[in-house]
Amino acid sequence: MISSNYFKDKNILVAGASGFVGTHLVKRLSDLGANVRGSYLNRRPSEYLVNVSYIKSDFTNYDDCVEATKGIDYVFMAAANTSGAAVMEKTPLAHLTPNVVMNSQILAACYENGVSKFCFISSNTVYPVTDFAVKEDDVNYEFFHKYFVVGWMKLFSEKMTEMYANHIKEPMSTLVVRPGNLYGPHDKFTWKESKVIAALIRKAIERHDPFPVWGDGEDLKDFLYIDDFVSGLLIAFETIKDFQSVNIASSAPVTIKDVLSKILKASNYENAQIEFDASMPTMLPKRLINNDKMRSLSNWSPKVSLDEGLQKTIDWYKEYYRNITPEDAHGNQ
Repeated sequence: MISSNYFKDKNILVAGASGFVGTHLVKRLSDLGANVRGSYLNRRPSEYLVNVSYIKSDFTNYDDCVEATKGIDYVFMAAANTSGAAVMEKTPLAHLTPNVVMNSQILAACYENGVSKFCFISSNTVYPVTDFAVKEDDVNYEFFHKYFVVGWMKLFSEKMTEMYANHIKEPMSTLVVRPGNLYGPHDKFTWKESKVIAALIRKAIERHDPFPVWGDGEDLKDFLYIDDFVSGLLIAFETIKDFQSVNIASSAPVTIKDVLSKILKASNYENAQIEFDASMPTMLPKRLINNDKMRSLSNWSPKVSLDEGLQKTIDWYKEYYRNITPEDAHGNQ
């Protein structure tokens, strides 16, 4: 359970406040009584909260990093250059330079400004290909071949985060969280950026006929609803005192075919003519994630089932995009 006072009146920077995780994190921290500063770059926040201070920051510019972290107690690094399977397949280097620059400079600025605690939101791409549920210490510097660039970028950023906690004379408290595959309201739904659940939901609501699905539908994933992730993130941030990395996932693997079936049912499109296309870009065919460490830290466990989470996301999408497309809503990105 999140302490009612741990975040209250703290000055907290959410870097990437207009992104998927950042949008939900800003709201939750604000509800907990924190003084929240939310940074964004090109995409403006989809919801402006009156008690949140929003700033436009380019974290590839060190001066912006310093300005954003002035007077801040805690930092959550949720800003990142992200994309779906097509971009990771065709132009993986798009993830490399900007993210390494941003992550290194925000860490340096946090240290310069005396930030008390820093959290880097990483990825499960740092793990090797396995048939078992990966634990935090299963990192062995081998990656799924399509994750080689993004995996190394995330892992190097994790190592930089650890350096500030464990390898300097006057350390800064840091931690790393590795999420499962997140989904929910405010996810990226543009065709260019959307990942699998967001893309399938949009196709179902728009009644695509035929209904194309990338891959054969047998990929096995760990999906976690965004509210459950934010709860786990804040518990981990409060609970972990020394540098650690921790998985925050559902530990309930499901195939894309099963997810698709649930989406079609929730959107009343069960007669869709599905066409699986194995020639289209897909990612790791199996990712199982062990949650034991997170459970041992606290009494946290996911509260939202996949069926409930998908229904919540579909209902939100229908309302939020009822008169506009995701591309138009976000500047045709």
